[in-house]
Amino acid sequence: MNPVYDKLLRCYDSVKDRIPFAPDVALVLGSGLGDYADHIQVEAAIDYHEIEGFPVSTVPGHKGRFVFSHIEGVPVVLMQGRVHYYEGYAMTDVVLPIRLMKLMGARILFLTNASGGVNFDFAAGDLMLIRDQISSLVPSPLIGPNLDELGPRFPDMSHIYDEDLRSLIRECAAELDIPLREGVYVQFTGPAYESPQEVRMCRSLGGDACGMSTACEAVAANHMGMKICGISCISNLACGMTDQPLSHKEVQETADRVAPRFRELVTRVIGRMGSL
Repeated sequence: MNPVYDKLLRCYDSVKDRIPFAPDVALVLGSGLGDYADHIQVEAAIDYHEIEGFPVSTVPGHKGRFVFSHIEGVPVVLMQGRVHYYEGYAMTDVVLPIRLMKLMGARILFLTNASGGVNFDFAAGDLMLIRDQISSLVPSPLIGPNLDELGPRFPDMSHIYDEDLRSLIRECAAELDIPLREGVYVQFTGPAYESPQEVRMCRSLGGDACGMSTACEAVAANHMGMKICGISCISNLACGMTDQPLSHKEVQETADRVAPRFRELVTRVIGRMGSL
């Protein structure tokens, strides 16, 4: 058996008896939504440390557990703390949680993150609906023998971010009077922030925001046939666009400031996902 798929099955065997229900939606909580679980009815939780062979997040502010809840009546599994490539894990481990949530039953993947704004029209605190992505700057999670049990060898990437889900997010943002940007997300490896010239490269490639997660997760989910959507919190303008040095503290402060409206939008959107 493929060792990557074997590890995934072992992780699933570790949790399958503790899953209270089959989730319809998998929500990845990025910076700014880390405390989202404090605002919902938690029905069950599984700490990453309790799952055999599971990668554990080492980033401050990422709690490291799966949370199960019905949000607006929709069964959801929340990933409270994601794993990043820069933490030293293999890319197959980075996307293992996404694959595991699919095995749990999730058909929709809702990705969130904090990112640096590359578009000069953006400002710190903006929310950006992810329209498309550039993942070519990090290793693909699909490299190696194909996991035929999960998806095809050469998956189509024409519509990574589902058009119906994007329309739904636009509608919900308008109803809540929450301004919403749209753009292309570019993933770098990290953990260093991008140089000014890398930011210029990102912009010249058509990027609007950049960060250190998300795109690889979307590749894995798309491979498995999940419906995907994503929202980035623009936590700062990227390096070279202002005179201010970048810091994780700044990212977290902006994400915390935006968190209430981010939570409101995510909750409204999930409540409508059951009909899609």
